[in-house]
Amino acid sequence: MAKTLTQMAGKKGRILTKDEVEHLAELAKVNLSEEEKELFRGQLERILEYFKKIDQLDLGEVEPTMHVMDVSNVFREDVAKESLPPQDVLANAPQKEGRYFKAPRVG
Repeated sequence: MAKTLTQMAGKKGRILTKDEVEHLAELAKVNLSEEEKELFRGQLERILEYFKKIDQLDLGEVEPTMHVMDVSNVFREDVAKESLPPQDVLANAPQKEGRYFKAPRVG
């Protein structure tokens, strides 16, 4: 079971440890100096402090949302229409073979 931010803050008043910051850096594939680790630890803790404030809110009556605004299908109608002629489509192709794009083999 995941710990809440309030439970995490119990460890010496800190939300994130240096080891956790190092783990995040490893996942992100970035190398951090010791100064950067401490800087990012502080910055990430301030971000997580905002989540602690949200944890205190009663959101039981709030509907979950995926987007901050009401969004409906924004796609255009799918209508079949005439395609471009193959010679126009291939006009700027770096390599072509007949009516097809030619690309290097993969693998």
